[in-house]
Amino acid sequence: MATLPRWIRRLDGFLILLVLTVVIATLLPARGSMAPIMDGASTAGIFLLFFLYGARLPTREAIAALKEWRLHGVTLAITFLLFPLLGLLALLIPDTLMHADLRLGLLFLTLLPSTVQSSIALTSLAGGNVPAAICSASFSNLLGVVVTPLLVTIYMHADAGINASSVLNIVTQLLVPFVLGQLLQRWIGPFIKRHTILTKIVDRGSILLVVYTAFSHGVVAGIWSRTPWVQIVLVGVACCVLLALALSISALIARWCGFTLPDRIVVLFCGSKKSMASGLPIANVLLPAASVSVMILPLMLFHQIQLMVCAVIARRLAKAPRD
Repeated sequence: MATLPRWIRRLDGFLILLVLTVVIATLLPARGSMAPIMDGASTAGIFLLFFLYGARLPTREAIAALKEWRLHGVTLAITFLLFPLLGLLALLIPDTLMHADLRLGLLFLTLLPSTVQSSIALTSLAGGNVPAAICSASFSNLLGVVVTPLLVTIYMHADAGINASSVLNIVTQLLVPFVLGQLLQRWIGPFIKRHTILTKIVDRGSILLVVYTAFSHGVVAGIWSRTPWVQIVLVGVACCVLLALALSISALIARWCGFTLPDRIVVLFCGSKKSMASGLPIANVLLPAASVSVMILPLMLFHQIQLMVCAVIARRLAKAPRD
């Protein structure tokens, strides 16, 4: 039997699953009665993910992670200070190359908080400081409910309102399962630690569910058919440049601060990623109704790109020697 070409054998298995998920969502999106079912499955996956993290994380480690304010401060500064400055570069793109709503959409995505489940899952996959990642992702999303509307007002000169239901959503999907896992950690923690495959399945499965569900919403909304393919390609290129800058600068800042490799991984993944789960409802509240479907296109593309790129990076970091 002929062996597979080297370039195929070197492909990351999780990256292949991500690409297949996007293809399936494009060809067979969740629509009609299946859409709320998939939304519920994604929510359940997030809930289970944080329950398992709470259950396997000793309480003393969680408390110690809360004390790492220098690490969390750097991560939040990258998310809410550095990223918006990079987003201003999108406004320099000429009108002849990209529609104004797409440029504003690029700026909007830079104002959002970090991802939650994928940042922590990728941190875990890379062998990073998971307790600190949980805290950083939690802080980012809780602050994002207030900070993102303020940033939209400052950078996009738009009227922004704070949606209290977003706070409740974060609490019920993130803090409640984590605290519940912490309360039960004494009894089920040892079992979960012995069966690490369970957490790995939930890590990867939750990411794939979020990708499929989010991409399905975009396909059903017909975003691709209403936007010229040339501009979609240009937005994709802009997202790649934006992500490359964010990852590179985050890595340099983390190394300059003297963090250990596990902490540098937290800065890399929690600081340089943007949440579509938080971004879509925020967009529906803050952005003009007539333009929102086009303005969220950069966020959707960036979300897929960051997951695929960071999955490869996480795999490589997992093999790196520890400090």
